[in-house]
Amino acid sequence: MAALLPDLRGFARFLLRDRAEADDLVQEALVRALGALAQFQPGSNLRAWMFTILRNTYYEQGRRLRTERRALETTLPREDAHAPAQYSRAELDDLHRLIWSLPPLLREALVLVGAQGLGYEEAAAICNVPVGTMKARVSRARAQLVRVMEPQVEPEADLADELSNS
Repeated sequence: MAALLPDLRGFARFLLRDRAEADDLVQEALVRALGALAQFQPGSNLRAWMFTILRNTYYEQGRRLRTERRALETTLPREDAHAPAQYSRAELDDLHRLIWSLPPLLREALVLVGAQGLGYEEAAAICNVPVGTMKARVSRARAQLVRVMEPQVEPEADLADELSNS
């Protein structure tokens, strides 16, 4: 399990975007894994098992947080103040922003296969979906990133190209 810590931390950071929260998530997943060690079947994929526990813990915490927010919204007055985001490394921040603009299922697939280097089969097992679904999600995520990253063509320039080619 100790050898998986860097990969688990990396995946948790992609899920949460906050180093401290990601480390807390990894710690919670490890505690749960140790508590459920009797359920692990020797000879099966420990990495996939640990990633599944981490992913399930993330979603469970998200559900709990949403429930707590709903309860607080009904009892506390609402404040609309938001702190502005500031960036220091433009390129990395742009990539980070683009990845987070993806829908959660596509982002998760891209991170597992692209950033974590898992195979489609492992990633599909972690997400409990067929391999074809995982491949489709990764493909759609990549295509969506490419579309967003392509420079936008001015409509007038596009029209001028069409007229000159006629």
